[in-house]
This record gives sequence, C-alpha cells and structure tokens, in this order.
Amino acid sequence: MNDGAEFSIEEGERGQRLVLRGAYLVSTIGAIDQDLRALVGPYAAIDLSGVEEIDTVGAWVVMDLARVTSSEVVGASNRAKRLMGALHGIAEEAKELPEQPPFFQQVFATVGEKVFAGFDGVLYALSFLGGFVMAMGSLLRHPSRFRVTALVRQFELVGVNALGIIGLMSFLIGIVIAQQGAVQLEQFGAESLTVNLVGRITLRELGVLMTAIMVAGRSGSAFAAQLGTMKLTEEIDAMRTIGISPMEALIVPRVMAVTLMMVLLGFYSSVVAIIGGATVSDVSLGMPFTTFLIRIKEVVPITDFYVGMIKAPVFGLIVGLTGCFQGMQVEGNSEDVGRRTTKAVVIGIFVVIVLDAFFAVFFTQIGWS
Repeated sequence: MNDGAEFSIEEGERGQRLVLRGAYLVSTIGAIDQDLRALVGPYAAIDLSGVEEIDTVGAWVVMDLARVTSSEVVGASNRAKRLMGALHGIAEEAKELPEQPPFFQQVFATVGEKVFAGFDGVLYALSFLGGFVMAMGSLLRHPSRFRVTALVRQFELVGVNALGIIGLMSFLIGIVIAQQGAVQLEQFGAESLTVNLVGRITLRELGVLMTAIMVAGRSGSAFAAQLGTMKLTEEIDAMRTIGISPMEALIVPRVMAVTLMMVLLGFYSSVVAIIGGATVSDVSLGMPFTTFLIRIKEVVPITDFYVGMIKAPVFGLIVGLTGCFQGMQVEGNSEDVGRRTTKAVVIGIFVVIVLDAFFAVFFTQIGWS
C-alpha cells in the first residue's frame, strides 16, 4: 500500500492519460499539490483506478484537475464517485457569484440605507419617549402601581454606590484647576483669583458635567446591559404576558432615580471639587483652608449655583432615557447587548455635551453669566 499520493502521465490509445496512485487524503496531498497545479492538459482521461484512499479534499482536487484540464474521470471507486457527486453541487453553487452593482450605485445604496436607518431610529426614539410619558401619566392616575422599592434600589445603585468614584474624581479635578489656575494667574499677579476660578468653574460647569459623564458611563451602560439581557432571556415578554408594563416596572424607576440623583451628585461633586481646590490653596498658595471657603461665598454669584442645579436633572434625564432606550432595542444575540451598551454611553455623553453648550449660550443671553 502506497502511503503517499503520486501521479504520472502515460500514453494510451486515445492519447495521454493522467494516472493517479496512492492515498489522496488531506494529510498526503500537500506534497504534490504544487505539481498538480502545474498540470495544464488536456488529457484523454484522469485514471483513478490506482487511488487506494480518498477523502473530500482529494475528491475536490480531482474535480478541479478535471475542470482545468478538460479531462474525463475514469476508474473511480464507489467512495470517490460518492464524494465527487456530493461536491458537484457545491462547486456549481460556488461559481454563482452575485453580480456586483456599479460603484456609484453602491455608494447611493449605502447612503440610502443609513438615511432610512436614521429615520427608523428617530421613530423608535419618539415611540419610546411617548411610551415613557404615557407610563408617567398612568402612574400619576394610579399611584398605587408605582414601585417605590425599585426606585429606592435604583437610588442606591445610581447614587450611593457612586459617591466614592465621583468624590475622588471631583477632588482631583479641584486640585488640578486650583494648581494650574494659580500658576497661570501668578504671571499677572492675580493668584488670589484662584478662588473665583475654582468656585465658578466647578459650580457652574465641571461639577455637573463631569458627574453626568461619569453617570453615563456607569449607570447608563448598566441600564442598557440589564434591559438588553432581560430582552434576550424573554423576561420582558413574560412581564407583558402576565400584565406588567415594562415601562412602569423597569424604565420609570431607573429614569426617575438617575434624574433625581444627578441633582445631589452634581452638588456633591461641586462641593468636593471646591474642597480639593481649597486643599491645594492651603498647601501651595498659603491661603488658609477656611479663608478659601469664605471667599467662595463672597466671589461666586448664586446664579452659578442655580445654573448647575438646573442642568443636573436635565442631564440625568438624558442619560437615563438613552440607557433604557438602547437596552430595549437589543435583539438577536448577546453581541447586540455590548453594541447597544456602547451606544448608550457614547450617545449619552454626546447629547450631554451638546446640551451643555446650549445651556452656556442660553444662560449668557438671559444675563446669568
């Protein structure tokens, strides 16, 4: 028995014949693959009577040789015939490549698909927002259906559990603003204005904005992942089946929790950032800690506090709705959960920053600058 694959070209009555011998298996055919590809034919026949073993790869090679050399296959065993018969249909299907449309047609088709997808996304978002408003109205008419326990649980997850990371972030931001601000203002002999810089920028802008970004990455992504997983496991469908509204039971507590907690977290973040700035001022600038805090009250207008507290619930509402909407759009498989979670964070942060720019212009126009 020959363990390898061999071939030879022999003269016959009708012309040259390609005679294959040995084992034509995936483990043996590699040794002569390049030599077989070099054959161009044509041959009167490809003789398989000397082939002792053959598998799917060997059958595919024989069929490819027959096609390239325009030769007839003879002497095939029953196994070889059966394998080539099974591959025949696949080979025919593989040749049926889809016709490629022209380049410009592909461009217009891609743009059109994205436009319609964006239009569908807007419709879904409006439908989700309408459902949320209707659920809130229904809960106002029937307050006994409101899930207080779920709301308190979300308060803990969104607010209490985030105090540590948001406090650390805000403290460091306060340190950076005070230290860098003092260095720049010192060049103009105005390092005492560091108090104004830290107080106004944290209460008016960075305190709430950085908190919203942190909440979007932490709670918005959690909402999307939780609701998306519940959709995949058909828990949300089960809730509808037994008469429980997912909007009232799942969405409303989460959105309310993040909206209300954003006010407290935004205020907490601003206070911690001011403490960070006061610490740096005490250590580096020689301004006592208590003096820094007293000066904050004198130099920061109360409107800066109002601006921050007005923006906070709006940012929280956006983050909550975005996370829940993306979670409810999950379908198909677990890969979609990760994709929707990422979209919840990215879209939430993007919308928050856009709204912050809008608020900056608006409050300047009304004189709160």
